Amino acid sequence: MTLLSIDNLSKSFGGLMAVNEVSFDVEAGSIVGLIGPNGAGKTTVFNLITGNYQPNTGTALFDGQNLVGLPTHTIVERGIARTFQTIRLFQNMSVLENVLAGGHCRMHAGALAAMLRTPTQRREEQESLRLAMAELEFVGLSNEWQNKAKNLSYGNQRLLEIARALASKPKLIVLDEPAGGMNDQETQDLIRLIRCIQDRGITVLLIEHDMGLVMRVCSSLVVLEHGAKIASGTPAEIQANPRVIEAYLGVDSE
Repeated sequence: MTLLSIDNLSKSFGGLMAVNEVSFDVEAGSIVGLIGPNGAGKTTVFNLITGNYQPNTGTALFDGQNLVGLPTHTIVERGIARTFQTIRLFQNMSVLENVLAGGHCRMHAGALAAMLRTPTQRREEQESLRLAMAELEFVGLSNEWQNKAKNLSYGNQRLLEIARALASKPKLIVLDEPAGGMNDQETQDLIRLIRCIQDRGITVLLIEHDMGLVMRVCSSLVVLEHGAKIASGTPAEIQANPRVIEAYLGVDSE
């Protein structure tokens, strides 16, 4: 079943066409990589999917419903969570508080119930705490729950962003360069984590420059160059595609 369907999505900034009629599908339960040279338009596609940008043309259907025009918080509520290329944590809040913030969209008690500390609100708060600690356990950060986010290592801050995204109970998680700044061991652990996320029934769409990670973890790849899709297929097909090789390595002018 197709969970996400991108159809002729385009976005320009002034005279620059950042994304040019890009189309691809993401099947439910899959791990799909969006790759390409720097400046290919990958993060812009992510921003269009998650509502940070609105496209000039095209549609993005998620579970059969068009995301275009929806605010970011509504898209999260629909079931899409993301991390960012540049880490965006609440640096002066605790690790646990950061994950609780991710789960806020699934809470129903209003301000009045919170002020009165009703039994329903207290139960919901306890369940939210339980789920947040479970996500920290899942990514390996349960022992850090009291620390401030800014005091974590760079790699652990990446993991905290993933835990915060998972706390929103997504159907699709969008990871923007999750291995950025990680060492070899952290990258190996990340590969295992992404596979565990898939095992939970969550679909994964990721941007990543680490081709070793991409080739090992992704079931299919979409390749962009200068804002346009130039190829899609399995990792083996992409590795052998002459146009992809040219985009990454260039060709001899002779």
